[in-house]
Amino acid sequence: MDALTSRPLICRLLPFTVADGATNMAADEVLLHAAFQNQASLRFYGWSGPTLSLGYFQSAHVRLNDPLRVTLPWVRRASGGSALIHQHELTYALALPPGPHWQPPGSWLRRMHAVIKGGLENLGLCGKLTIAGREPEPTGESLCFGQHTPGDLLCEGIKVVGSAQRKGRQCLLQHGAILMKRSPFAPQLPGIEDLCGVTLKLQDIVDACVAELSEETGWSLQHYEWNPEERQTTLALKEQKYATPQWNEKR
Repeated sequence: MDALTSRPLICRLLPFTVADGATNMAADEVLLHAAFQNQASLRFYGWSGPTLSLGYFQSAHVRLNDPLRVTLPWVRRASGGSALIHQHELTYALALPPGPHWQPPGSWLRRMHAVIKGGLENLGLCGKLTIAGREPEPTGESLCFGQHTPGDLLCEGIKVVGSAQRKGRQCLLQHGAILMKRSPFAPQLPGIEDLCGVTLKLQDIVDACVAELSEETGWSLQHYEWNPEERQTTLALKEQKYATPQWNEKR
């Protein structure tokens, strides 16, 4: 609750969209820009085709380590973490302004994963999901879902939700993926459908996670559209940053 108004804090919920990698990463950065102006935002989205994303600090040569990956379009994220193959998944991005109302002490990685866990359990996955509590034995896998860290969400002991962060001006951008089923570009990594034998509608997952986040935080999540300035900035960031070799091949 807002201590000054005694009303719920408002986090805008932007519409679900499907886009290419450069557009998605540009849009996520625009959410961080909005957080600089004290606007909290949440969006869920998909990918217009199978796409490889690299963490900010990863070498571009990572994509050459597997003959399946080298064929994919790719983009470098502004966040850290390991490589991801985005195909059969639901992706989210959450951007928060500074201050204890939005960022109380503790890990937002674990907190958001607990929200997603609650949402999925409300859709019938009770007893199948756990939050990772310790580091596993090294696997040698360079893809994000081939390894897990404390706070990741596991299904039947296998990682199905992972997230990464970027911070600036005490604001937080956190985005992550819910792996629904295995990709032919990473057949060694099963998703929720493979592990549980159930097919969930993406909109049902979005609705369940939004309801769980609202209940857990007390925030009011309200539907908003992107404003014209944000649309223009997204396009500029795509063309001038995320679609350029200067950004993607910088390491």
